[in-house]
Amino acid sequence: MKKFLALIILSLILGSSVASSNDTIKKDGFVIPTNKWKDKIKIDENFEVNNPKDKIIIIYNHGESGRDVKLKDCFWKSELRNWAQLAGDKINGKEIMVYIHCQGQLEGDLGAKLGKLGMWTKNWEGPYPGISRDDRRVEGNLEVVKKFVKLGVPKKQIFMSGHSCGGWVTLLLTAKYMSEVGGGISLMPACFWNLSKKFKVKKVGYEKAMEELHKKKPGWAMWRQDQIDIIKDGNAPILIFTHPMDPFEGLTSDWMDNVPNFKRIVVSEDKKINGKKCKLAGSNWEEPLKNAHSIDWADCFIHYHPLIKEYITSRL
Repeated sequence: MKKFLALIILSLILGSSVASSNDTIKKDGFVIPTNKWKDKIKIDENFEVNNPKDKIIIIYNHGESGRDVKLKDCFWKSELRNWAQLAGDKINGKEIMVYIHCQGQLEGDLGAKLGKLGMWTKNWEGPYPGISRDDRRVEGNLEVVKKFVKLGVPKKQIFMSGHSCGGWVTLLLTAKYMSEVGGGISLMPACFWNLSKKFKVKKVGYEKAMEELHKKKPGWAMWRQDQIDIIKDGNAPILIFTHPMDPFEGLTSDWMDNVPNFKRIVVSEDKKINGKKCKLAGSNWEEPLKNAHSIDWADCFIHYHPLIKEYITSRL
């Protein structure tokens, strides 16, 4: 009975992120450029870069449907549509190439010990025991960066990026290894539960919500704060997108405003961008956005492509 209840809890926690297996991608490769948002997403698995000095590489990292444990899936096709339109654009004569990096096979030491359900249902006091999945994701991305450099791509033309936990990994990598990349673009960074919603930040305020988090999940709270301290100390000049309606870190992201080199963009106050209603790719290609955590997957987010290219230009 307990196991059954745990499964229900897990499904509720992860429900907003789970997609059908037909909509997932489990491989590394370049997103093939397209000019239409409704076009099919295709991935080129060949690790080839012609004229590397004339390329800008964006390494894009996926979110996670489980914490610190091995995952079956990596990317959802829906999240790559905006990148498919950005790929192929040129900045100062250099072509943008978007490379997706699947790390579903990685696992952290705590996740291996507690298991997928245990991460959500069991409490631990902290600190984190050993090497986390986040750490392994950072190191894995650094290896990919080195491969691109070996191909001849200048470091300043390689950019880290990612959504959700992939966005959080982007914050960690740039904090530790900013000298190895040109910059970072973090989208809805979050890797520690649906904090804003679960701890009612809008109602009780940030301080009381964090007090409750430390009380109920001391290990999680310590782990999160340790990583935030690393990110703050790194003070990397990166571009970050957040949304106050994001149920994960939406209302717990204001600490970013105190990091001098961060450029944080609060996307909007509702599910519109620049007055346009946000729609996601679905069975009819016009599904309304329900979860602000995925607003960077929606068609309205294309509004920010010029800003992303402006940021990249500033780092070249």
